[in-house]
Amino acid sequence: MAKNPTLKETMRELAALEDPRMREVNEQRGDDHGVNLTHLRELAKRLKTQHELALQLWATGNTVARLLATLVCKPKALSPAELDAMARDIGAPKLLDWFIVNVVKPSRHTEELRVRWKDGDSLVGRAGWSLTTERVVKNAEGLDLDALLDQIEQEMKQAPVHKQWAMNHCLAEIGIHHREHRARAIEIGESLAVLIDYPASPGCTPPYAPVWIAEMVRRREAPVQVRTGARSRSRLGQGERGPGQRSTTKPRTRKPA
Repeated sequence: MAKNPTLKETMRELAALEDPRMREVNEQRGDDHGVNLTHLRELAKRLKTQHELALQLWATGNTVARLLATLVCKPKALSPAELDAMARDIGAPKLLDWFIVNVVKPSRHTEELRVRWKDGDSLVGRAGWSLTTERVVKNAEGLDLDALLDQIEQEMKQAPVHKQWAMNHCLAEIGIHHREHRARAIEIGESLAVLIDYPASPGCTPPYAPVWIAEMVRRREAPVQVRTGARSRSRLGQGERGPGQRSTTKPRTRKPA
């Protein structure tokens, strides 16, 4: 591929990455593409940032082209109106998640869009709650957590599936990171029972909020056990585990696409 390929050349290369078997699997999860995402990232790495090409890729409406566009665009060059229009034109959950992570979060308009999208339906609502969860974890100052819990309690049970997942994630993170709201978060999760029967693979924490909260709190608050002898406390502090010490790695959860 040329250093500055045309849209036609790029679409030809994307078509060559298509795998019918992968498409079949992805379509079962609501994603309409058959491209290995690792290969797509490799292509983006070769292209580097090419904002005009990204806009052309997005305009095709093709999911794979749009996934690539999220990797090669200039997020800060997009206005709130442009980002809003792009979000509302997304129909695949994987594309929405990539759009939020690669385009919206690096932009200058995250908070404005979070507020605008949070009360939207389905994928737009998912986008708003995903950004809200980010604030709950990293910058909760100024957020009304009681109001968020009220809204989750009133709306999550009937929310569209994609939005419901993001609301449930927010509920869990409030319980994990904000001790003063933990009991109520668990109570809401138990009352609504959202995802209570969702299957979790071995080694993964179930996405049912009360279990998710309890497991993460246990891991975060587990005391560090110090080894005696050759391994000192300072070495444990650099990442080694004492006997019986639990990993503090965030548990993996399977989520619907």
